[in-house]
Amino acid sequence: MAKVLVAMSGGVDSSLTAALLKEAGHDVTGVTMHLWEGDDERLLESQCCSLEMTTGARAVCAQLGIPYYVWNYQREFRRHVIDYFINEYTAAATPNPCLACNRDLKFRYLLERAQVLGFDYLATGHYVQTEWTAAGGDWQAVTPTTLDRQLAAASVKFRMRRSVELRKDQSYVLYMLQQDELARLIFPLGGFSKAQVRAMAAARALATAQKPESMDICFIPDNDYHRFMREERPDALKPGPIVDRSGTVLGQHDGLPLYTVGQRRGLGVTGSTPLYVIELDSARNLLIVGTKDELDRRELVAEAFSFVGGAWPQTPFRADAQIRSHAQAVPATITPREPGRLLVRFDTPQRAVTPGQAIVLYAGDVALGGGRITVEQPVAELV
Repeated sequence: MAKVLVAMSGGVDSSLTAALLKEAGHDVTGVTMHLWEGDDERLLESQCCSLEMTTGARAVCAQLGIPYYVWNYQREFRRHVIDYFINEYTAAATPNPCLACNRDLKFRYLLERAQVLGFDYLATGHYVQTEWTAAGGDWQAVTPTTLDRQLAAASVKFRMRRSVELRKDQSYVLYMLQQDELARLIFPLGGFSKAQVRAMAAARALATAQKPESMDICFIPDNDYHRFMREERPDALKPGPIVDRSGTVLGQHDGLPLYTVGQRRGLGVTGSTPLYVIELDSARNLLIVGTKDELDRRELVAEAFSFVGGAWPQTPFRADAQIRSHAQAVPATITPREPGRLLVRFDTPQRAVTPGQAIVLYAGDVALGGGRITVEQPVAELV
């Protein structure tokens, strides 16, 4: 029997995670991370950051007969997720707040606290599969029924695979996990589809079995990030020229943080063909637009890159590269530079490569690692 802390969002996924672990005979405790102030009426529609989510989590823990706690992480959430979100947009990049929340909140602060309090594992309802091997043996799935304290031994190696339902796969936002973290994490849902999870929760009469999906940006439940930026960082919204690649001024933008690469709607300019944002030049405060074909890029640089296995490659290699959370991974050649930086060259040009987003590399369905997208050669200098 292992002592397991389950991060509970008040939704069906984390609820079933707790139930499966309890049924497997483990000593389970539920915890909800209180991340946001909760005094904004707009948060009543959110399933993640408001205090409303504790109702479902508490009810499920009562059903299961396990302890339940709410821990306050508002200050950490503000610093590592909200401030990151604002700063990335201010720097003409496009952030991924869910990735930041996983990296800095769940699998840093919460995992560290779980270890200090004597828990063997931290479990979440993410859709991803993990496997372990020892002494070069076969890979074996990490499941609630196979947990063993020996998984934390130094000789054991771990890897992360996509979930069986690709539509729900969350390995893209978990690429930062490495061996030390994977040794103490459990993801029971990676081998199930969402339909199976809901059916399993309903069969157990869990209070959250029919609860709807959570929102992507939980702290902006109305999805109006423009409003959020105007309220949080109005000084960053400096109007400037909208230009094409030749430098011809076509109009005025309302501030670069309100735009992202690939955007077409809301530009306020027209041309003989539809125009898209192809670059945000923060140094010159220019919003550069072009045709759909001008969105294509053959290569990018990944920074702050980490590999799940830990080792840094010394020679170029082939992998499939995914540049958005719901995009298809495509073949590419990867050239290592200094540790933490890689050059990724796609076999075929990719549309709307967006600085600030993550790039994650795969070998089949095995996640190799990931990092932050940057570009070395601005589009406007390619004329």
